[in-house]
Amino acid sequence: MTETIEHMNVLLVEDSKQVADVIYEYFEDTEIELDYAATGTRGLTLAQQNSYQCIILDIMLPGIDGLTLCKTLRDAGNNCPIIMLTARDTNQDMLEGLNIGADDYIVKPFDLELLEARITAVVRRSSGLGFKNSLTVGELSIDLKSHCVTRQGKRVSLNPSGFKILKLLCEHHPNLVTREAIESVLWPDELPDQDILRKHIYQLRSKIDKPFDREMIITVPKQGYKIEQ
Repeated sequence: MTETIEHMNVLLVEDSKQVADVIYEYFEDTEIELDYAATGTRGLTLAQQNSYQCIILDIMLPGIDGLTLCKTLRDAGNNCPIIMLTARDTNQDMLEGLNIGADDYIVKPFDLELLEARITAVVRRSSGLGFKNSLTVGELSIDLKSHCVTRQGKRVSLNPSGFKILKLLCEHHPNLVTREAIESVLWPDELPDQDILRKHIYQLRSKIDKPFDREMIITVPKQGYKIEQ
C-alpha cells in the first residue's frame, strides 16, 4: 500500500453498497478512517457537521447529486479536498467536476491503491504538508519525525495524546477542528465514557500556552478548537 499521512478522517459518499464495502475492506487496517453516506443529502449533512481531511464523492447520488454537493460545499467556504468517483469518463464530465471545485477525479472501475495514493496526495497539497518533515504555525514548530515541539525556540515536552492534538490543530490551521474530529483521532475504536478530551486540552495548554505571554490554543464554544499564530 501507499504510505499515508498519519491518521485521516475521510468521508465516503457512495450509493453503491458493493463499492462502499470494497473500499471499507481495503482501508480497514490503515490510518484512513471512513465515515459513510449512501445519499448526497446525508453526505452534505456529515460534511457540514464534521471535519474531514478528504471527501470521496460519487457523482450519481440519490437526494443531492455529487456535483451539486461539491458546489454547495465550495460556495459555503468548505475547502476540504474532494475526489470525484464516477463511471462517466468523458472530458466534459471531468471538466465540470474540476471547475466547480473538485480536486481530483477517478473513473470506475478503479484501482484501490491508486485511490489511496490520490487521497494522500490531495491531503498533502491541501494541508501544505507536501513531503515536509515539520509543521510551523507562528512561533510554534513541530518536527514530525522526532516529535520535537518548540515554541519561541524552547522545547516543549508533550505526552502522545497532546502531540496528536497539537499536530491536528496545526495541520488544520487557521481552521477549527471539531471535538468529534479530535476524539476520533485519540480514540478511533471507542470513545471514553467521560469527557476526557477537556483534560487533555487543559494539559496541552499548560505546556504550550501557560509558560508564554499569550494563548495560541483557542476554544470555539460548542464547536471545537483551533490554533492561532
